[in-house]
Amino acid sequence: MASITVQPELLLERVLTLEIVRVTERAAVSSARLRGRGQEKAADQAAVDAMRRELNKLPIDGTVVIGEGEIDEAPMLFIGEKVGNKAGPKVDIAVDPLEGTTLCAKNMPGAIATIAMAEAGTLLHAPDCYMDKIAIGPGYPKGTIDLDAPAEENIIRLAKAKGVKPSEITAILLDRPRHADKIAAIRKLGAAVSLITDGDVAGVILCADPKTGIDIYLGSGGAPEGVLAAAALRCIGGQMQTRLIIDTEALRERTLKMGIKDAKKKYEIEDMAKGDCLFAATGVTSGAMLAGVKFGKDVIKTETVVMRSATGTVRWVRADHRQFNKFHLG
Repeated sequence: MASITVQPELLLERVLTLEIVRVTERAAVSSARLRGRGQEKAADQAAVDAMRRELNKLPIDGTVVIGEGEIDEAPMLFIGEKVGNKAGPKVDIAVDPLEGTTLCAKNMPGAIATIAMAEAGTLLHAPDCYMDKIAIGPGYPKGTIDLDAPAEENIIRLAKAKGVKPSEITAILLDRPRHADKIAAIRKLGAAVSLITDGDVAGVILCADPKTGIDIYLGSGGAPEGVLAAAALRCIGGQMQTRLIIDTEALRERTLKMGIKDAKKKYEIEDMAKGDCLFAATGVTSGAMLAGVKFGKDVIKTETVVMRSATGTVRWVRADHRQFNKFHLG
């Protein structure tokens, strides 16, 4: 029987349409079993274990470039870990097996399992540190926002581009003391503020969906989450600028080892996620973006969004998993 040669881009398409969804579905179901138990580490570990197991089944030669820590922090999915069965293209992997561990532990809205996959060498190798971020959805002139401008100036510029008053703009930020001045400035301008306790990947993505009523993301959050969000915006459009917060000598040394020479560089989306890029997220607890996992007597229901930058395709996958025991065991 003649062998069939699969081109890398076709293989990525197959991963997009089928396999990558399974990765986040399994992670979401595994962590959802611990919703509301107050066990953040256990829920996160359950998601990690399920995601690693599924990644190692994929026909890829993958390297985790955005993970849950350095190599000495195994058994988490660490930066530099090799995944996949090596029977396919070399790819970069960015993961957050359970974004919103606190949300899951407290059974609050918005916890998701998420992953991005791109051609090797095209995802930013960011350290596990903080990152300043600003993001808006698609449809605005390039340069509408600027990370270095005050929050209120960005609100005014966005309102002008949108053709509305600043009072009709809603900004989303993590509810953290470090954002108090930004929040006060935004409200003084008359704009609205939507605060989230965790989950800034979803927070950025919400800006790209007009149905959510969220116009702009502002503030600082995790660098790994920033790269994941940039991968999503590469697929669906939008603008985003970020800068790593390198505030210790140890962190400065780590970034140099990762090949980042300019610690003050301002990153655009294309600096963080280049080439053909895939993104998927499955709801763990129900939120504005995705429905959470639902456990029935004989079926498990999941909802996943999966995107591809090369085609601009966004698919919503609502799945009924009827082989309960097999799915539970992975």
